[in-house]
Parts: sequence; C-alpha cells; structure tokens
Amino acid sequence: MQQLIRDSILKYLKNKEIDFVSIPVIMLTTPKNPAHGHLSTNIALQLSAIISDAPSNIAQFIVQEIEKKKPGIFDKIEVASPGFINFYFKNDVLYNILPEIITKKSQFGHSNIGQGEKVLVEFVSVNPTGPLHIGHGKCAVVGDSLSKILKAAGYEVSTEYYINDHGKQIDILGESVLVRYRQLLGEDIEFPANGYQGNYIVDLAKEIMNEYQEQFKGKNDQDTIHFFKDYAQQRILKDIKEDLFSFGVQFDNWFSEQSLYTENKVHPVIERLKKEGFVYLNKGALWFKSTDFGDEKDRVVIRKDGEATYFASDIAYHDDKYKRGFNILIDIWGADHHGYINRMKAAIQALGYAKDSFQVLLVQFVTLLQGGKAVGMSTRGGQFITLKDLLKEVGKDVARYFFLMYSHDSHTEFDLDIAKSQSMDNPVFYIQYAYARICSIIEKGRSKNIILIDQKKEQIDLKLLDKKEELELIKKMAYFKEVIERSALQRKPYLIASYLYELASLFHKYYTEYKVISEDRELSEARLYLIYAVKIVLENALTLLGIQAPEKM
Repeated sequence: MQQLIRDSILKYLKNKEIDFVSIPVIMLTTPKNPAHGHLSTNIALQLSAIISDAPSNIAQFIVQEIEKKKPGIFDKIEVASPGFINFYFKNDVLYNILPEIITKKSQFGHSNIGQGEKVLVEFVSVNPTGPLHIGHGKCAVVGDSLSKILKAAGYEVSTEYYINDHGKQIDILGESVLVRYRQLLGEDIEFPANGYQGNYIVDLAKEIMNEYQEQFKGKNDQDTIHFFKDYAQQRILKDIKEDLFSFGVQFDNWFSEQSLYTENKVHPVIERLKKEGFVYLNKGALWFKSTDFGDEKDRVVIRKDGEATYFASDIAYHDDKYKRGFNILIDIWGADHHGYINRMKAAIQALGYAKDSFQVLLVQFVTLLQGGKAVGMSTRGGQFITLKDLLKEVGKDVARYFFLMYSHDSHTEFDLDIAKSQSMDNPVFYIQYAYARICSIIEKGRSKNIILIDQKKEQIDLKLLDKKEELELIKKMAYFKEVIERSALQRKPYLIASYLYELASLFHKYYTEYKVISEDRELSEARLYLIYAVKIVLENALTLLGIQAPEKM
C-alpha cells in the first residue's frame, strides 16, 4: 500500500514539475469508525504543508492513480475533508490475507521498510553500583521490544549495554563496601556521607568477609580499595545480567567505559574537536562549544586536573559507535536525563555526523500501586523496589506487557492487584487466554478429523466468513504489517501492545457470538482457518514484545 501511494505521489510531483521534495513517511491507520474505511492515510495533508497545493487536490490525484493501477482491489477509495484518503477493500481481497498469514507464519507482518540500515540500540546501561529497579525494567523492555520490532521492519539491529565502570561512582562503591566490611569486623569507622546505602552493600561486605576473613581489617590503601571496587562492580554486574536474562533481555554486546581509556579513545576525540575549533581552554579546563549547536551552555570535557569528564567519555563512546558502521544510534534513557540530550546532539554534529542519526527515547517513571495506593521507592538512599522483586511477584510476561501497555514517554502506573490476578481484568491473561483458547479449538477440530492447517485456500470456502465479526478480525490482521512499520518508524513499541489487546478482544467477542466448530463441516473449516490465522498473528505480536504464547492455561 505504501509503495502504491508513494508511486502516485512521485507521479504527482513529476506532473507539477516539483523537484527535491522529501516525501514524508506514509502512515496507514485503521479508522475507529468502520464507516471511514478499512485503512486511512493523512499523507495528502502532510504534503500540502510542504508544497503549495490543497490537500484535497493531492488526495484526488493519488486516488485516481491507485484506481487506475489496482482497479479490482477496492470497493471504493474516497477523499474525506480536509484531505484524508479512506480505502475500502473488496471482501475477496480481505480473504486473500488469510492464506498469506498461514503461508508466511512467523514472518507474517515483516517488511523491508528499514532496507537493512544498521541501527545500534543502547539501553539500560545502569552503573554497576546497585541492583536494577523497576524503572530500569521499563527501559529494558522498551529497548528490547523496539529492537525486535526494528528487525521485523527490515533494519539490521544490534543491542548494547554501556557499562559505566570508570569514574568516581565506582570509587564510591568500593569505599562503601570496604567500610561496611570493616564495620562487620567491629571497627568503629564512619560511613561516607556520599556512600551507597542498602542491604546489598552489607551483603557484598559479608561475601568478602566469608571468603577473605580478616585479611583487609584496618586497611584503607589504594590496592585494598581497588580490590573492593573491582569485586563489588563485578558481582553487581553479574546480578544485573542474571536479572535481565530472567526478564528475557539479552544484549549483543557489553561495552566497557573503561575500555575507552585503556584503548586511548577519549583524548584523541577531544583533540579532533579542538582542531575543528570546537574546544577552548578556560580557567585551566577544556570546554566544548556546545552552544554553537543550540545547547544552553558550553560543557567541560577535560577538568583542570587533566581528568576527562563523563561527557568526554560519552563523546568518545558515540564516535566509536559510528566508527563501527552504524547509521542510526538509538539511546534509551530515563526521563531524568532529558537535560543531557542537547549537549550530546551538539557533540554528534561537531564530529561531523548527521544530527538526526542520533535519537534519544526518554522513558518516564514507574509507580507501583497496591490497594489503589502508591508503594513507596533511590540507589544511594537504599530504598527501592528491585526488578528481581517485581518478577517474583508478577512474572516476566506480565511485567513486560505492563511496561509496554502505554507509550514509553508517559508515566506508568503499575497496578499490582491487576497484574497478579488470573482474570480477564488482567490484559496479559486476556491476550494469552485468547491464544490458548484458539489452540484448544484447533485441537478439538483435529479430534473431529478437521485438519486443515496445510490445506490450500481453494479447498476452503472463505466466502462463508461473511459475519461482521469475521470481517473485522480479517481487517485487523491485514493491518498488522502497517502496525509493525508504524511502531518501528515512530519508535513506539506500545503500538504493538495496543494492537495485541484489540485483536484478542475481537477474537473473544467472536468466540462469544459464534460456534467455530458446528455440524456444518464447510463452515467449521472456514472458521478454523480464520482462527488459525488469528493464532499466528497473536503469536507474532507476542514474540515482538518478548511474551510467551501458552497453548494451555
């Protein structure tokens, strides 16, 4: 569909002798009101903002071109004010989607809109100074699901976790564990004011005490601090990896910040910026001219003492990403990092890379609710709800869906009471039950010797699927590819979660109204064929979200 529309737009531009117009991304949506067609697009409205023509004129031209090229596909295509194009497919065309689903199976919905473009998605990237909390969990599932969706849309995707294992926060971690260790041995020493609190620090100290006894009693030299620092961060990183694995999140690469220094990648990048005139000396420190690119103030990259700042590390790290051949960098950060975006975009441009090639998704905070009230949550303060605790309470599938249920840039209210319920009020139960119910019906069909999974479309009379609810299911499935593409292009995994719930809802409604297997064998075959297609699409969508499709519940 998008290609048909695009070809029509290109012809329109050629006829009007308009050159060098970048055609916006063509988005197709399913109108909420069925009277507005099976699919709709606002591309004419978008184009009219770029070129001097009325959206209705552009829309009419697109409609005429499509009707000439594909005369047998649509009952009608209409232009609605002020320039929407609404498509109404013939039923025969809708029926053709079913054998396509059943033939393509796990590949149904996939496309090549990304054209193999190399994308690096970096997410979570939590300092190895404490356990993952529920906010990190939301970032994790947004990044993981987006990566799967981008792959399905034809991008070449790699995922990466940036380990912040260099700098003062790691020194503070080592000192915090050392002091707790010495306190456990009875030493009366004060805990550092900026130290990391929490039981996990005491647990780390106990581990070291059990293994090394009093070997470090009274010691505070650099070798001892280095040992505690290294031990603590490695142990915490191991726990982080285990928690992410339990959450169904795995990374293609774990990138160490420290490696930027051992491989001498930071200072050469700063020198490069200096040669380009983007770095200057002021009061003994080196400053990056981020204001040249719209940032509110310039930023220090090398301190007076010669130490590189965290920002300098980040500049070198992102330069390294581009040097590894990635065309698009997607970083997923917590909402509290919003002030960091402009300086990073400035650095990207100063290094000579396209501003739009660096994209940041800001993930808003999570509030846990129980009994209608917020459950009280910091790493240094020690009071937080870990991802591990949440997974014990509700499980991987529920946690993933609840984090993806709404847009990542909106605040999540995670209702534990609903999440733990095994009822239709729980959206995950609702969706998975639709899948399990279909599996049960197909099994019942087999018991009645209605085995049609690999039958050709010609052997089944799909025209028997003439009920409104059946056509609604088919239309919904026909739109799956567009949902994946839209989700990928807009970087919004929640669109898949919403689609899943809507498809499950249509199925449950259909199941309530009609018997799939009846005395009418031909009708039973057609309906089994329909729900088998629904099963495939449900499973494909669940897979994109990293959620299981259980055959029994």
